[in-house]
Amino acid sequence: MTSNMDNFTLLAVDDDADIRTVLKANLGLHGFAVVTAANLSEARDILRNTSPALIILDLTLPDGDGLDFCEEFKATHPQTPVIMLTARDKLQDKIIGLETGADDYVVKPFETCELLARIRARLRQVPSAEPARSISAGDLLVDIGNHQVTLRGEVIPLTPKQFQLLVFLVENRGRLVTREEIRRTLWKDSPIYSWSRVIDVHIQHLRQKLEDDAADPRYIVTVLGQGYRFDG
Repeated sequence: MTSNMDNFTLLAVDDDADIRTVLKANLGLHGFAVVTAANLSEARDILRNTSPALIILDLTLPDGDGLDFCEEFKATHPQTPVIMLTARDKLQDKIIGLETGADDYVVKPFETCELLARIRARLRQVPSAEPARSISAGDLLVDIGNHQVTLRGEVIPLTPKQFQLLVFLVENRGRLVTREEIRRTLWKDSPIYSWSRVIDVHIQHLRQKLEDDAADPRYIVTVLGQGYRFDG
C-alpha cells in the first residue's frame, strides 16, 4: 500500500551491517528511500549532501555516542524527527535520549512493523515552517523563529526538547497545564511510561537555567498535584 509518504528519504545510522540491511530492505518495501551510515563520520558526510525526512539513530557507535550527535543535529534541524534505535533499555537511558532531543525511542530487538508505524507517526507530526515570532515574559525573550532564548540579554542554551517545553508553557502563560497536556503535546506516543518523572526532570532543568532561585521559581510554578503554570 502506498501513501503520501512514499519516496521520503530516511537516514539510518547503525554499526551493525545486518540491521542496516534489514532497515534498507524492509522500509524500502513501504516506499521509503533509506540511506545508511555505519558510524557518525559517514552520517555527517551524508548530511552535507542530503536532507533526510527522518533519522534512525543507534546510540553506541564506533566513533562516538549517538546522544551527542542527536543534540548536535537537533540544534540546527529541530523539525527533523530522530528515532533512537538502541539496545539501551533502562528508563534513565530513555529519559536522557528524549532530553537530548530525540522524538522517539525504540529498543532492540524491534519489530519492523512497530518501527514503521512510529516513523509514519513522526512524519505526520512534522509541522510546517514556523512564522518568525518572539514572545516576551518579564526579562525573558523566547525567539521562536530562531529557536533562541535570552534572559536579561544573555543567551540561554537549551536542548530542543527544553525549548519546546518552554514555548508551550509561555504560550499558555497564566494557565494551569497538566502533565498529560505536556505529554500529549511534546511526546505524543513515545514509549515512555514514567511520564511524571520525565516531565519533572525537564522542568527541573529549565528552572536551573532560567530561575534565579530554582527552589523558589518566578516563572515556572508548580501547582501541587496538578501540573505547572508559567507566570511572567
